[in-house]
Amino acid sequence: MKTSVHHKMQKIMRLAALCLVLGIPTPGGAQAADPWFAPLPEKLPKPQHLDHGADNFYQSKLVTMKPVIFKNQFDMKVAGNLYIPKDYKKGEKRAALIVGHPMGAVKEQSATLYAQKMAEQGFITLAVDTPFWGSSEGTPRNSVLPDLYSEAYMAAVDYLGTRPFVDREKIGAIGICGSASFLVSAAKIDPRIKALATVSMYDMGAANRNGLHHSFSLEARKAYLKAAAEQRYAEFEGASHKLMGGTTHTLTKDTDSIQQEFYDYYRTTRGAAKGRGQDMNTTTHPTYTSNVKFMNFYPFDDIETISPRPLLFITGDQAHSKEFSEDAYRRAQEPKELYYVKGAGHVDLYDKTELIPFAKLTDFFKKELQ
Repeated sequence: MKTSVHHKMQKIMRLAALCLVLGIPTPGGAQAADPWFAPLPEKLPKPQHLDHGADNFYQSKLVTMKPVIFKNQFDMKVAGNLYIPKDYKKGEKRAALIVGHPMGAVKEQSATLYAQKMAEQGFITLAVDTPFWGSSEGTPRNSVLPDLYSEAYMAAVDYLGTRPFVDREKIGAIGICGSASFLVSAAKIDPRIKALATVSMYDMGAANRNGLHHSFSLEARKAYLKAAAEQRYAEFEGASHKLMGGTTHTLTKDTDSIQQEFYDYYRTTRGAAKGRGQDMNTTTHPTYTSNVKFMNFYPFDDIETISPRPLLFITGDQAHSKEFSEDAYRRAQEPKELYYVKGAGHVDLYDKTELIPFAKLTDFFKKELQ
């Protein structure tokens, strides 16, 4: 009997930790006991693991970076970092790639690493901040609006396709974590995205509706929706915007392994992008009332309509999130490929350059954007 109770409590603890990582509240709408929003220390801790060449803030000597601002279809300013190979010759029109950052992050987290590495292979690349995050416009900050996220990437196509150095018939995209699902959503309705690769993809709709491995019950989801709806009244009458979930700011002996994985990136010198357009104390913490928008987000519905444009799904074979890449692959039509990186977890593919299959990405886009 005691063993049964113990296993049940362990399951509840794991569920609570997974919900918090995903940015959704624990069952019943309870708030985390952990001090999520305690200010980060001036001197950030060092990461626990820096193996496999982790290099989030990599700066290439082979490319030129230019900060750019362009508008989306709704006249909101979208910020990006444009990378041009130094061997570019005036008059050339090159293939280009848009790169999206993980959900709740900024372009300087993972996206600019990928953008530089792919620019070194000859592509024009553009790392983009989604609206409400980083240096892009949008208030309240940290808001969730999946359609507007996808629109930002379509606006990036607008921008790249009107540059004299880009061949507008050769524009592809790389989505990392949550941005992968936003780019899938964009590619379904924007045929100008000629090829798409996803890395460590999260289906942000399914993750919030169901949790990992369907660990979030319908009852818990309804309890959150009720609490979020009540919070709207408070904010309508002037209360400050409530934040929720995301990556913990502190580690304890009881911290879940997935939380440890995200903490090691977002809350340490490894990946905390201090001073880069976002309050790093609130990175990965969406607003409580807007996060409900993910419940209506179904990026994999009609994914088959992207065909015959090619899809490459990359995930670690140890990644807690691999179910999403596998689901998308099952639903998509040819041409498609599901590629497992041996020994890699979810966050490993954010910045561990010895694990990230840049050669695979290069071959894919050189073939498909030729």
